Amino acid sequence: MPIPPIQKQLVEKLMQAYCESRIPKEIQNQIRLSYTIRGNNITLIESRPFWKDETRWIDMKIAQVRFDNDSKTFTLYCADRNGRWHLYDFMEPSTELEEILLEIDRDPTGIFWG
Repeated sequence: MPIPPIQKQLVEKLMQAYCESRIPKEIQNQIRLSYTIRGNNITLIESRPFWKDETRWIDMKIAQVRFDNDSKTFTLYCADRNGRWHLYDFMEPSTELEEILLEIDRDPTGIFWG
């Protein structure tokens, strides 16, 4: 089930602010951060110019957050090298998306930012 409209507005506001604050403006021509929302999944995406053709950008999925409508919680997932999503075992689901974003930012395991 998709994220409810009011919750989705909050998610969009938080994700937009996170993406804008994470990458300094002076290097946004070299790296971008964005997100997509599909159903109840929020996917964080890093984009960089393709090395052979800098007019093309290559996307890499960084993290996925899934919203559970029943419990009203967000759960963090990480991608493997094949792009399959796996539960991030180092954090419990949270009712606060900000907590999830802080964990992605901290990245204590190096799984999101390397």
